[in-house]
Amino acid sequence: MNIVVLISGNGSNLQAIIDACASKKIAGTLRAVFSNKADAFGLERAREAGIPAHALNASQFATRDAFDRELMLEIDAYAPDLVVLAGYMRILSPEFVAHYAGRLINIHPSLLPKYPGLHTHRQVLENGDSEHGTSVHFVTDELDGGPVILQAKVPVFDGDDEADITARVQAQEHAIYPLVVSWFAEGRLAMRDNEAWLDGQKLPPQGHAADE
Repeated sequence: MNIVVLISGNGSNLQAIIDACASKKIAGTLRAVFSNKADAFGLERAREAGIPAHALNASQFATRDAFDRELMLEIDAYAPDLVVLAGYMRILSPEFVAHYAGRLINIHPSLLPKYPGLHTHRQVLENGDSEHGTSVHFVTDELDGGPVILQAKVPVFDGDDEADITARVQAQEHAIYPLVVSWFAEGRLAMRDNEAWLDGQKLPPQGHAADE
């Protein structure tokens, strides 16, 4: 199982996947890491682990589609079975999403379908929610709208600020994202007809074990 990860920043979820591959919790090999930002710390994490690390600068391309086409060419050189978005902050073109359909996953810091897009922790605080979380989902053309595979919930306490919530959510992300990658690597997870399937069972809208 060849895995390619796309990042834009610190790469803490990338690190969780690197560690899970190293400890054989994921039956696959992380072949390359790509970033749209040359100074992303996640690229340093990849280099430290001996993983090829590449940066593409969007300013060198006339259009988003041209950028994505070059990115696809460079990703495909590693023959990926799975492409993992780990804090990748660019909107993907429909061509890119279609090219990797069924083998492209993302992690989003909310309990989807609540709060797609940016600033999820801020919205949770502004709305007085008592519960927050994170969702791993297959990527489709709908922003943060692909079928959910797995969610993790965290409590929101009085007096929390964005930093408190971010730390709580990321701790869960670092657990569930490598788990989902391992399911895919073991052939247990698939997307069919715009729905997520695990072990031959169609998952509910909130993903695996939503009520447990």
